[in-house]
Amino acid sequence: MRVAMYYSNSDVRVEEQPVPEIGPGEILMRVHASGICGSDVMEWYRRDKVPLVLGHEVAGDVVEVGEGVTLFSEGDRIAASHHVPCLTCHLCRHGHETACPTLHTTKFYPGGFAEYVRLPAINVDRGTYPLPEGVDYLAGSFAEPLACVLRGQRRAGVGPGKSVLVIGCGVSGMMHVDLARALGAGPIVATDLCDGRLRMAEQFGAAAVYHAKDYTPEKFRAANEGRLADIVIATTGALPALEQAFASTERGGTLLVFAPTDEGVQHVPVDFNKFFWRMDRSIVTTYAGSPADHYEALSLIAAGRVRVREMITHVLPLDRIQEGFELVARGDESLKVIIEPQN
Repeated sequence: MRVAMYYSNSDVRVEEQPVPEIGPGEILMRVHASGICGSDVMEWYRRDKVPLVLGHEVAGDVVEVGEGVTLFSEGDRIAASHHVPCLTCHLCRHGHETACPTLHTTKFYPGGFAEYVRLPAINVDRGTYPLPEGVDYLAGSFAEPLACVLRGQRRAGVGPGKSVLVIGCGVSGMMHVDLARALGAGPIVATDLCDGRLRMAEQFGAAAVYHAKDYTPEKFRAANEGRLADIVIATTGALPALEQAFASTERGGTLLVFAPTDEGVQHVPVDFNKFFWRMDRSIVTTYAGSPADHYEALSLIAAGRVRVREMITHVLPLDRIQEGFELVARGDESLKVIIEPQN
């Protein structure tokens, strides 16, 4: 089978590997859609692990099931998550499934940018989801990234009557805008460095948009009856963006840090007394999604409440994956790039 072997953002090679063999409890999945995630192009995060096959936002169908698999059959249309929790440890039992040590050691083989992947038994048991009727493979590949967004907004308390600032309108930011709209939040304000993405953010529910270099907290006040944001969602870890995030969070508000900082940044300066003391503000972080988050994400997609299909700007065959990585790394011409390994 063909796989896309990642060496760097500018060196992604289509190579040949044997089709994985499966064992008891496992599934062989034919990958029909695999999204390129922003984390896939973080070279500093990958360079000590290369070469490897990336890709974790996948949807496809079941080709073969191993002994003991009863929940799925050949031909079933599925999405799958690469990271799954144990669901039995202290963290899982207290609602912190994505901090579970097991979750950080699980994955499927070899990776989603391949014609076929082997889903280990633990992934089959708690990380494989039937695609609802009417959800195609392209939309189904959003199950994992939307689950992450959904978990973050739940932790931050997004809901009716809450004003929201989304800093960064890549595809994660766009899902945050659209989900916040679907949950009844408002007003929603968005910032980004790309004018095209700001126009899209308006289409997905932002009441006001600002170029990141022009944005100030006072502009949020102007859109929100003089108040700062109840919830700020930072989808970029760039220090200027985080500084804007701190300055834009209202008393009693919550800052959701949804992205890592840039390479080498170990400390983020914040005036502790000014931001926290007597202000009742909170900072929350989030990573990945639980099995329940994935099921809910697929339900939102099926109902059309989060319009992921409209966020796709490029669909490319596996042979053009180098182009896809370059598009995502530049971030100026694309929003969501999806690879179709069967083409």
